[in-house]
Formats: sequence, C-alpha cells, structure tokens
Amino acid sequence: MSETRQPPPGADPTAEQMQRHLRAANAVAQRALEAGHHPFGAVLVGPDNETVLSEQGNVDTVNHAEAVLARMASRAWSTDELWGCTLYTTVEPCCMCAGTLYWANIGRLVYGMEERRLLQFTGNHTENPTMDLPCRDVFKHGQKGIRVWGPVPAVEAEIAALHTAFWRGGAEPAG
Repeated sequence: MSETRQPPPGADPTAEQMQRHLRAANAVAQRALEAGHHPFGAVLVGPDNETVLSEQGNVDTVNHAEAVLARMASRAWSTDELWGCTLYTTVEPCCMCAGTLYWANIGRLVYGMEERRLLQFTGNHTENPTMDLPCRDVFKHGQKGIRVWGPVPAVEAEIAALHTAFWRGGAEPAG
C-alpha cells in the first residue's frame, strides 16, 4: 500500500540517543522483571529526541509494554503531537503492539532485539508463544510513514541477558 502520509516531522534520533533510550527501556524491563512480570520495557520520547514523556513495563501476556504505553499516550497527547514522538522498546513489537502504535499515531519506533531472537529464548513457552511477524511487515500494509530502526546491536546483549535469565531461569510471571 502506498504511503499517504509524510514521515514524522523533525530530526531522527542519533545512534547515541537510540542506545541511551533503549538502555532506559531495558531498565524499565528490569523493574518489570523484579515485579514478577515478563522483562519487556518501553519508553516514549518527545520530538526533541531527549524528553522522556512516559515509560511502561510489561503488565501481563495481553497487556504488553508497548501497547499499554501507546494507549496511555493516545489519551494524554494529540495525534499530531504523537506523530513527532519515538517509542523505544527492548524487543521488536509483536503485531498487536505494532498495530496499537500505528493507531496511536506514534511516528518513530526503535527496538533493541528482534522478535525472532526472542523466539530463541521463549521457544513455545505458554506465556509467550512468539509470533514470527516483523513489525515492518505490519507497518508496510498501513498508510503511515512510520520510521523504524532495529535491532540495535550495541544494546542487544544487555536486553538478551534479561530474557536469558527469565525464560531459561524458570521465573514465573505475575498476572
């Protein structure tokens, strides 16, 4: 489908900004893990590529960090404001989260680790039967010029470490 909307306004984030905000998202994922949830975290950054507007860890199997954050953001800011924002997330959004980001009108996405890599940790775990549907494939069927970066090799090992500990360590999530 052809894009009918221009790419988001303003400058794209730098490599340094991407790494810094992904590390912040991973700290959110660590807190989610400590609270007994799956180790996923997301951070929403404003159009200046510096201001953290909101952050969210995973809640449960249905309420993923990215989707919950996008829904909260859509209630707090207008679609025009969100179009210039960037959502940073530790792992590539699943199709549900990518769709929620699309409908919330968040214009940029940066993720640290691919969903396919996550599958190496989760296998067919009942708490996360990972889908093999890249977020770029979801977005290419829409009408918005959402910009996507990821995976980001500089932080991938840090993100993977939380998943190794959780999925192979036998920890049980809450809720």
